[in-house]
Amino acid sequence: MHKGCSFTKVSYFEFHSPMQLTERFNKFLIWRDRHIKERHFLLFVCFLVGILTALAAFFLKTAIHFFQVFLTENFSRPNLNFSYLLYPIAGILIAGLYVKYVVKDDISHGVTKILFAISQRKSRIKPHNMYSSLVASSITIGFGGSVGAEAPIVLTGSAIGSNLGRFFKLEQRSLMILVGCGAAGAIAGIFKAPIAGILFVIEVLLLDLTMASILPLLVTAVTATTVSYILTGMDAMFAFTLIEPFTLNRIPHVIFLGILCGFLSLYVIRVMSRLERLFHRLSYWKKFLLGGTMLSLLIFFFPPLYGEGYNTINILLASGDLFNSLTNESFFHQLESRWTIVAFLILVILFKVFATSATNGGGGTGGVFAPTLFLGCIVGFVYSYTLNQLGYTIFLPQENFALMGMAGVMAGVMHAPLTGTFLIAELTGGYDLFLPLMIVSLLSYGTIMIFEKHSIYAIRLAKKGELITHHKDKAVLTFLKIKDLLEKDIPTVTPEMTLGDVVRVISTSHRNIFPVVDDKGILLGLVMMNDIRNIMFRPELYDRFTVKKFMVGAPATIELHSTMEEAMAKFENTKAWNLPVVDQKGVYQGLLSQSSVFNSYREVLVENYSETDE
Repeated sequence: MHKGCSFTKVSYFEFHSPMQLTERFNKFLIWRDRHIKERHFLLFVCFLVGILTALAAFFLKTAIHFFQVFLTENFSRPNLNFSYLLYPIAGILIAGLYVKYVVKDDISHGVTKILFAISQRKSRIKPHNMYSSLVASSITIGFGGSVGAEAPIVLTGSAIGSNLGRFFKLEQRSLMILVGCGAAGAIAGIFKAPIAGILFVIEVLLLDLTMASILPLLVTAVTATTVSYILTGMDAMFAFTLIEPFTLNRIPHVIFLGILCGFLSLYVIRVMSRLERLFHRLSYWKKFLLGGTMLSLLIFFFPPLYGEGYNTINILLASGDLFNSLTNESFFHQLESRWTIVAFLILVILFKVFATSATNGGGGTGGVFAPTLFLGCIVGFVYSYTLNQLGYTIFLPQENFALMGMAGVMAGVMHAPLTGTFLIAELTGGYDLFLPLMIVSLLSYGTIMIFEKHSIYAIRLAKKGELITHHKDKAVLTFLKIKDLLEKDIPTVTPEMTLGDVVRVISTSHRNIFPVVDDKGILLGLVMMNDIRNIMFRPELYDRFTVKKFMVGAPATIELHSTMEEAMAKFENTKAWNLPVVDQKGVYQGLLSQSSVFNSYREVLVENYSETDE
C-alpha cells in the first residue's frame, strides 16, 4: 500500500447518485414492460405485498403486547385497580395528538377509507397510511382502548398494495387488485386465516371474484399466512378443543342464536352510527374529554372492556373459573352467584359499543373487527349458559355456542356471512362446527338485511352515493363524477335576446340546445333549435320575437352534487339526451349529455374490469 493512500468503505449509494438509481429503475420498468406480461409481474408484486403485510401485522401485535405487558403487569390484584382510569385516557390522548400534529390527516375508519379509495380515488391510498395506523392503533389498544387492531392493519396492508403498485407503475385495474391483496394479506397475516382474508375482500371490499383477481389474492394470502406461521408459530389464535360434537337436536337453538346475533348486529351499527355523529359535532378537545371520560369509567366498572378483549374470549372458550376470571377487579366480584355472571356479561355487551365509540371518537385509532368477535363470543356464551342453568332444554355446550356467536355477530355487523364462518373456523380450528357456524352466520346476515342494507363499513359511503357494489353497472357509475363530465363550452342566452341574436349565437355553435339564464346565472329554461327551425330563417321576424317567447322549460335539472346513478335515472325518466346541471342555488353550471356519460362509462369499464392477456 502506498504511503499516504487510504481506502475507505464506500456504500452502493455513494457510487450511484439518486438520479442514476432513478434511471436504472426506469430502464428496468421499460424492460419489464417489454418482456414480462403485466398479469405475471402482478403475481410477483402480490408476493411482496404478502411478505410486507405479514411483517406489518407482526409489528402491530408485538407493539400492542409490549404496551399491555408494560402497563398491566400489576393488574393481578384482587381489588379495584385505579390505573384503569388513567391508561385509556393517556392512550387516546397520545394517539390523537400523533394523528393531529404528526400525521395531520384523518386515519380513522380504515376499511371505509379503503372503500372510498377504490370508488373515488382510483385505488390510490396515501403513503403515510403504510405506517401511521400502526403507530396510532398500537398506542390506542396497548393503553387499553376498547377497539381492534384489524381495521388499522387492513388499511396498512391496502396502502402497501396501492403504493407498491404505483411504485412499479402498474395499471389501474392492477392497483385495485393490489388494494384488495393488501387487505387479504393483512387479515391472513394477523389471524393466520388465508381463506377468511380472501372472503373478506370479496364480501366487505366488494372486489369482483374473477380469474384476474383470484390468483393474486391467493398468492398474497398464502404468503402472508406462511410468514406469520414462521414468526409466531403454528398455533391457532384461540385455544379451542371440541369437547361435545354438534348434534341435530340443537339446531333450533342455533337458529334462535343466529336471529339474536342479527339483532345484536343491528344494535351495534345503529348505536355506533349515532355516537359517531355526536362526536363529529364536537371540537377536538371536547371529543377527547367526552371520549376519555366515558372510556375510563366503563373500563373501571367493567374490566373486560379493556383492550381488544381477546383474553375474555379465551376465558369463555375455556370455561374455567368464570367468576373470578371475569369479575375480578370489578364491583361484581363480591356477588358470587351464577346469575351475577349473566347480568355482568349482558351489561358488558350493552356497554362495549359505547366503549368502542368512545375510543375512536375521543381520538384513538382502531376498528370494530375485534369488538364483533368479543360481543359474539359473549352473546353465544350467555345464551347457552342461561339455558343450561334454567335446565328446561337439552344441554348446550357453552364453548361451541360462544364460537357460533362470534361468527354470527361478525357476519351481521360486516354483512359478510362467509367471512364470519371461515374466519372463526380458521381462528380456532373448529371445522367440526362448520354447519352450525354457517347457519348462525346466514341467519344473522338475513336478519340484519331486513333492517340495514349496508355494513358498518359501507353505510357512510352508501349515504353519499360513493359506494361501489358487485352490481357492475352501478359500480362503474360510482366511478363517474358529474363535475368531470360537464360540457361548459355551450353558449348561454338571456330572456331579452331577440331571435336575431339567437341565430347569431347558433351560427357560431355546433349544438342544438342553449340554456337560458338571467343576469345572476340562474337557469330559466332552454332554447331548442328544433323548436325555432321554422322561424329562424325568416329575417323579418328577427326583431319581433324574444327568447322569452320561444324558450321552454328544462325537462329536468341535475344538481352538481348528485350521483351519476341519480342523473341516469333522470335521463331515463325524461328521455332527454341532454340535461342542464345547476348548483344548490339553481345557478347554471353546464350540460350533461348521455353521449359523454356512455363514452366515459366504456373507458372506466375497460380500465377497471376488463381481463386482458397483456
